[in-house]
Amino acid sequence: MYHVIIIEDDPMVASINKQYVEVTPLFKVDQVFKNGMEALEYLKKTQADLIILDYYTPSMNGDAFIDALHGMGLTPAIIMVTSANDTDIVRALLNRGVTDYLVKPFEYTRFKAALDKFSETREYLKNARGSLDQNAIDRLLSHPEHPGEAKPSLSKGLNEATLNLLRDFLRLHPDEFFTSEQIAEQIHLSRITIRRYMNYMVDTGELVSTIDYKTGGRPSIKYRCSKISALHP
Repeated sequence: MYHVIIIEDDPMVASINKQYVEVTPLFKVDQVFKNGMEALEYLKKTQADLIILDYYTPSMNGDAFIDALHGMGLTPAIIMVTSANDTDIVRALLNRGVTDYLVKPFEYTRFKAALDKFSETREYLKNARGSLDQNAIDRLLSHPEHPGEAKPSLSKGLNEATLNLLRDFLRLHPDEFFTSEQIAEQIHLSRITIRRYMNYMVDTGELVSTIDYKTGGRPSIKYRCSKISALHP
């Protein structure tokens, strides 16, 4: 189990990021902080394996937070999640040990790739014996792609009939994004149940998801049909 803390001043974005992290059983979000100062106080007493950090948070930006971490002798892995897309900022942060960098808005699959990269690297190094060759190092530093990975199975309580009903609805709107609430209204199921199906369909590549920052001024997760799969079962 990898212990994660999230630093994000927007409660809705923090909640979404927490959901994204905890989709994978390997990760547990221990704490969510609104700013870096609160997180530093926590890290004086408790270790974290991974920090999900927004670059622009109250009290200090990402650079100042990393300076403070290094001053404490701490070097946890960091995934920077931010709207900052300046090349110089990104290059500087990666050179200072940031594990990965996600520019808002991003799709869940990209977030998951960053988590997979972190966990696979940790697991490989933990179990490796002897020296690594260059090919092994290159694999560790690249985002994992799993062309031969088995298709995930439906979780308990989900069924193919309802899944096909969702597919039929989404095929009629291949280029539109929908929230789980909007789909629930159309399919007449609970939002929580719909979200479980949506997560499954994102994992199989049938849907793509993104964070929408324009809906009523507050962010929400939206889904649409993947252009690659076109929802062909």
